[in-house]
Amino acid sequence: MSIMTIPRTILRFQYQFVRVPLQLIEERVVSRMDAEAPARLAYERSLGVLDATVGNALGDARLKRRGASLAKRSDELARAARLEAAANEELRQADEELKSSRQDVVDEVQDARAAKDQAVEDAEAAAQKRKRAATEAAQKRAGATKKEADDIAARLKSSAEAAKRNDEQRIDAAQKRATDAADETIDDAKARRDEAAKKRADADRLEQLAEVEKEKRQAERAAKP
Repeated sequence: MSIMTIPRTILRFQYQFVRVPLQLIEERVVSRMDAEAPARLAYERSLGVLDATVGNALGDARLKRRGASLAKRSDELARAARLEAAANEELRQADEELKSSRQDVVDEVQDARAAKDQAVEDAEAAAQKRKRAATEAAQKRAGATKKEADDIAARLKSSAEAAKRNDEQRIDAAQKRATDAADETIDDAKARRDEAAKKRADADRLEQLAEVEKEKRQAERAAKP
């Protein structure tokens, strides 16, 4: 027999009879669970669907609205919990990627500095060697002066310093690229966590509305002779 074919008075009585143990379970067991516990959300959603269905059958707009609000609140809380878990996981992954990126930058910087130092040493050694060779050649040439040899050495040293500056600029650019990429990943994960917090706030408002409806209904039942 369809639920819509049962006389409303009988259905109302049967529903009140069934609702009593469910109310006891809600007050003594479910209410002690964490607000976002999966078991509590599943129970409250089922209860909300039941209230909405019976409220629709009885033509009880308040019961229907309360049930729909409870079911929607449970869905929103579950969604918020999933979003928060996903955001936290992304933050964790972003932290790991940031640490890995920083280590890569450190390794790259160390390698670049080692290569730079070696290049500078090689350039200076070559400059000294060429200076000596130039000095010897200049001394052998008629009218050669020490100043000419010093000028050659100065030009070689200037070239080595220019190469050193280029290496430092390349290292700085690599550090900036790695840091910018890590910051962008963390900002995106934080935005997802903020969205989850907003969903949680909406669910809390629905909970407050459902609680007000519940208290009104209890007061009406208590006022009946």
